[in-house]
Amino acid sequence: MMVQIGIMKNRFFRKKDIFKRFSIRFFRVLGFLILGFMMACGDDSSSTAEKLSEVAVEPDLPIPDFSADSAYAFIEKQLAFGSRVPNTGSHLACAQWLSDKLESYGAKVIRQAAVVKAFDGTRLNMQNIIASYNPEKNRRILLTAHWDSRPFADQDSERQNQPIPGANDGGSGVGVLLEVARQLGQANPQVGVDIILWDAEDYGKTEVPGSYCLGSQYWVVNKHKPNYDAMYGINLDMVGDPDARFTREGHSMEYAANVVEKVWRTARLYGYDQYFSLERTEPIIDDHVYVNRKGGIRMIDIIDKPANQSFFDEWHTHRDDINTISKETLKAVGQTVTAVVYREK
Repeated sequence: MMVQIGIMKNRFFRKKDIFKRFSIRFFRVLGFLILGFMMACGDDSSSTAEKLSEVAVEPDLPIPDFSADSAYAFIEKQLAFGSRVPNTGSHLACAQWLSDKLESYGAKVIRQAAVVKAFDGTRLNMQNIIASYNPEKNRRILLTAHWDSRPFADQDSERQNQPIPGANDGGSGVGVLLEVARQLGQANPQVGVDIILWDAEDYGKTEVPGSYCLGSQYWVVNKHKPNYDAMYGINLDMVGDPDARFTREGHSMEYAANVVEKVWRTARLYGYDQYFSLERTEPIIDDHVYVNRKGGIRMIDIIDKPANQSFFDEWHTHRDDINTISKETLKAVGQTVTAVVYREK
């Protein structure tokens, strides 16, 4: 009888133990299901904020320190040529300087010349300036900005038919990429990098669809290398204003949301949250749209355009001069882009 009672007790405790283990597993699974349901129901900004807070893996290569002073000096140099409007002497002189500067930083440079037709019938002699690092590597990142300046001051109250300096709108993105190029020339990354400075981007009219971004529109159907491809691309536009706010622009999220997440996470790691907002904003037609739609490369736009606001106050005016440029903003953008490149394997 005692043996039977012992056997019964053992069976009872074994069943109790099995039930306990089952209960733990059940509630564990239930907890994960509830957590997943809560995350799925949360808004897009919340889930992205959680992703951005993840601990990043240390890169294999040291990340260079981006020099805002250097980027600022590159903007000043561009302005010294005068307006960089196609068909002008200052445009040609600046193109030569940009090519020489990129070559001095170890890049293989191509000047892609073409004649494109502007909205008003003007035939523009344009040049896309293309600089390549590690051209033998298949895994590549495409970095771009436009280097031409606007021939009209349509948002100004005076001299509307005269060209603007284009310090922020044009000059800032180029200044950042020239400093990135300088770093690439000193420390080789693990991937290939192509820098394209688009021409004839700002010779357009809002009322005429497709009249902007003529340089990138030409490139997507005439790539500098047959079957050229890149893992992803980053376009920089208006990245120097002191109060810049880079939001998650609509087309960037539509075509390359994971690239937006990669870049914004990197910015967060460096403490640049005040510049890189999680706000999602309306789509903007910029060079990245054509690269996505017709070039077949996922590309995002880092552009200063808060929701329900115009661009920076001096946009398309004669006041878009060196006074619109903040070294702190250049540092935030430049260090983020540099880190993205050097973290890639």
